[in-house]
Amino acid sequence: MKITVLASGSKGNCICVEGGSGTILIDAGISNRDIRRRMAEAGADAGDVEGLFLTHEHSDHIRGVDVFCRGSGVAVHGTKGTLSGLAPTLKKPGALKLHPMAHGEGVACGDFTVTTFHTSHDAAEPSGFCIREGDVTLGVCTDTGMVTPAMLAYLRRCDAVILESNHCPVMLVEGRYPAFLKRRIADTKRGHLSNPAAAAVLRHLCADLSHVVLAHLSEENNTPEKALATAHEGLGLYAGNQQVAVARQHTISDSFEV
Repeated sequence: MKITVLASGSKGNCICVEGGSGTILIDAGISNRDIRRRMAEAGADAGDVEGLFLTHEHSDHIRGVDVFCRGSGVAVHGTKGTLSGLAPTLKKPGALKLHPMAHGEGVACGDFTVTTFHTSHDAAEPSGFCIREGDVTLGVCTDTGMVTPAMLAYLRRCDAVILESNHCPVMLVEGRYPAFLKRRIADTKRGHLSNPAAAAVLRHLCADLSHVVLAHLSEENNTPEKALATAHEGLGLYAGNQQVAVARQHTISDSFEV
């Protein structure tokens, strides 16, 4: 399994997961043109995409869905709440193959089995994913205010994780955002995962992980250096046993294989 984060952050999100005989995308929050261009930069072929899985319906996760999927015929998978939120953004809703999936359900897509689990965010029915090919599993958990024990149980299955590390709490408090937005971001039920919260998750997972990608970093309230330093604190004695990287917003991140 080869993984490339094509974009990650409040301006757009998209993850490319390549398997032995096909590819899936997690989110399509950048334009159709950028999806195809960045896939090509990563050595991936947009024509090999067999399915698109959506975490939730916010624009930075669905911006490119309509054009990309209408042009390619790729099926779109998501919870009923997510697909309902997607529908008003589609020019021709009947032209897309929309496949609803329930939390806890595993969906076969080519050589992959994709299982969705509930996350904690201000969206209709947001999701994280466990993506399995053979005996290897990737976890994707972004746009969540907290990681519950139930979510952690899914992530413990994984060999690698793409995990939100959105903000430094001190930078958020001292930053220029209005108070209502600061409250939304820090809200554990509806917001985004902080660096210390991400580190706490990694503390539970560290022994079994080969790769960690810190994702959805705020450009206003975080830095890659702060996110990495806090993550390494969470990994503790296991730091160095995993490859830890930060996903980028404006360029593709380094690909890795598990």
